[in-house]
Amino acid sequence: MSDNTLILNGQTVADYMREETGAKVKELKEQGIQPCLATILVGDDPSSATYVRMKGNACARIGVESIKVVLPAETTTEELIQEINKLNQDPSVHGILLQHPVPHHIDERACFDTISIEKDVDGVTTLGYALNAFGEADYPSCTPQAIIRILDFYNISMEGKHAVVIGRSPILGKPVSAMLLNRNATVTTCHSRTVNIEAIVKQADIVVAAVGKPNFVQGDWIKPGAVVVDAGYNKGNIGDVDYDACLPHSSAITPVPGGVGPVTIATLIEHTVKSAYKSLLKQEQ
Repeated sequence: MSDNTLILNGQTVADYMREETGAKVKELKEQGIQPCLATILVGDDPSSATYVRMKGNACARIGVESIKVVLPAETTTEELIQEINKLNQDPSVHGILLQHPVPHHIDERACFDTISIEKDVDGVTTLGYALNAFGEADYPSCTPQAIIRILDFYNISMEGKHAVVIGRSPILGKPVSAMLLNRNATVTTCHSRTVNIEAIVKQADIVVAAVGKPNFVQGDWIKPGAVVVDAGYNKGNIGDVDYDACLPHSSAITPVPGGVGPVTIATLIEHTVKSAYKSLLKQEQ
């Protein structure tokens, strides 16, 4: 099936989104609003620093201001919460991103939940998660939203399909399971304790790999004609799916890199601009 397999090019989707979002940025600036994303980086993890730099560059390309707050690794939970609250209270900041993961001694969940729901453009708060589960979130978690956006862009129907999500993190596996369910898919969520995971994946019409293990999903796990979405990113530009092995069995598949990643960043910026637009509406009321 590889000759006819559709490659789900995330860069194409991201470019389309950037064009739409760029027009909104221009409109906002004409109204005196400068969209602004604040990113908080705690410690000196090189991968996290790279992600923050990529997000900053993406903001610059579209005219969104990017503020980077860099804190030392020994920062306490209380100190990080104070920094988040400063950004919550700053009317010029429209979105707040706390780069994950933070050092182990920090209560990450407490810090995530300090972010104002109006500025939770990465969809990481408990309230944002709940709103997403009900299909009511203004800013769903960015990677899950990117996955849905890619499927929609390529006209891949979710309704009535059996979707198997591998991974249950609160900012990826769980929210994308809820979003697929809200789109009328039948969803099975697998994880590290799932018994006989290969047999479950073989039943899937749509496979979402979000487990954080390189080349975890094998080619003989894929039902012929299934859609494979790789939301993993591991050292060496390797996803959670063995791409070459899964390609011949799939009707559509995302590459790594160039699949979900670019759309995730485009979604983050889109959410920030949407938040800025909401601040404009508040001013006009």
